[in-house]
Amino acid sequence: MHTHSSNSSHLNVSFSSEHSGNFTAAHNDDPSQVSYSPAYPPHSAGEGSHCTIEPMRMVNDYGESTIPPATRDLSIVIPVCNEEANLIPLYTELREVLDSLHRNTEILFINDGSTDNSLTILEELACHDTEVKVIDFRRNYGQTAALSAGFASSQGRIVITLDADGQNDPHDIPRLLEKMAEGYDLVNGWRKDRKDRLFSRRLPSIIANRIINRLIEGTGVQLKDFGCTLKAYKRGIVKNISIYGEMHRFIPVFAAWLGVNIAEIPVNHRPRKHGSTKYSLSRVPRVIFDLIVVRFFADGMSRPIQFFGKIARRITELGFSGIFALWLIKHYAHRNISAETLLILTALVCITALQVTLMGLTGELLLHSRMSGKKEQYVVRQIIGG
Repeated sequence: MHTHSSNSSHLNVSFSSEHSGNFTAAHNDDPSQVSYSPAYPPHSAGEGSHCTIEPMRMVNDYGESTIPPATRDLSIVIPVCNEEANLIPLYTELREVLDSLHRNTEILFINDGSTDNSLTILEELACHDTEVKVIDFRRNYGQTAALSAGFASSQGRIVITLDADGQNDPHDIPRLLEKMAEGYDLVNGWRKDRKDRLFSRRLPSIIANRIINRLIEGTGVQLKDFGCTLKAYKRGIVKNISIYGEMHRFIPVFAAWLGVNIAEIPVNHRPRKHGSTKYSLSRVPRVIFDLIVVRFFADGMSRPIQFFGKIARRITELGFSGIFALWLIKHYAHRNISAETLLILTALVCITALQVTLMGLTGELLLHSRMSGKKEQYVVRQIIGG
């Protein structure tokens, strides 16, 4: 057995490289036939532990008094959509890491409308492991909704998210906790050596990260990888933010508005072994539109008159510039353009652009207000285990 003890004054954890249990598939071609044999009996939410992570600190100014107290130390939130071949290897690896921490943990799988055997496998996991809970959606609502449901159901003092495709490495979880123990409230993973295709995944991500950092530079948050799902949050963060659309990647930005300390560390990223990616270039426009909304919330949420005033000023400047340009064409190029035509066309463009902008942003304000009212954008069919 290899035992590692951190020399940090904030963290005292023993890590073991030995498997704490055996989890196998009865038949390789039938992933629904699974069994788990723990090295020790599964522990319930009320049991103590014989190894401490100190401090798993919480900051008490996030509205902690208004949310139920944590009953576990760690919550692992994993959205799942058609990942039947990846679930058993991921669970086995994750179980080994969590057992080595000797903490009171829970694993939340959110089945986001899977059409393969994912739900069957998750049900088996919940039957064999009391620390596993499965939230089953009626249909596919997207990763943001899945994470939101996981956050709402989580009971841990610290919440860790990761993908179900096996590309995130569960062995990075202790490193996230070590960084958090230095006094950070949110630790973001950075896929420094990313194992994805260059043109369809990595290049758009690089461009998107640069655009996001440029648009939100006023928030004080500058990260290298907003899209990495592997993150660690303190409970007060996930219980006090509302996300929708494609905004899960902007959680660090929302968290920054709570005044939290955010850190980023390189994490291991592995190639996908089974299944196909759920991401494509078709998602880029949706991310761009969400970027506009994030920018609006960053600058205009507390002072909308200033935000809309800037838009009105730009539209006015463009309108008068257009009028002047057409006037020059009329008088120096001797084109037959009447003054009335110039005025009407320019006014029509300006008014239309202003109306569309105001309608879109007003709609986002109303949607944000609705989401802040805790009206969820997903429907849960059933909750299994836990």
